[in-house]
Amino acid sequence: MARELEKGITRNGSGVNGKSWNILGQVYFPKAVCESTFAFETNSEPGQFVPVHIHPTQDEFILVQEGELDLKLDGEWVKAQAGDLVRMPRGIPHGYFNKSDKPTRALFWVSPAGMLEQLFEKLDNLGDPEEVVKVSAEHEVQFLPPAANE
Repeated sequence: MARELEKGITRNGSGVNGKSWNILGQVYFPKAVCESTFAFETNSEPGQFVPVHIHPTQDEFILVQEGELDLKLDGEWVKAQAGDLVRMPRGIPHGYFNKSDKPTRALFWVSPAGMLEQLFEKLDNLGDPEEVVKVSAEHEVQFLPPAANE
């Protein structure tokens, strides 16, 4: 059964139906969820990051709302600032890093939604990075070896 998009407003500072996840110390809020897309907000403190990984079945986008992100995008370092939109086609290795001294807030979305919401449910409050990598691989997100983050 296809999951339809619910009409309405997801308020600033919250997720759909009040939902949020803590994924390795970063707060994620689901903003819109349906079969064709999954949108979520991240809040990254200085020094926080998501290592380089691949979504083989999803295109991903990041709209930086506040602050800036350093991204490793297909092997190259780039910087995205507030108002910038990052486009990451499926299969392209990417990771994001808050290397600044200020928090960063960004809206992410993937299309199609795939298994990303289910992955975030399983990663919520999971503290072991090795387990995060294992569970992610079971949900169509493949992390690259740590050298990819350099």
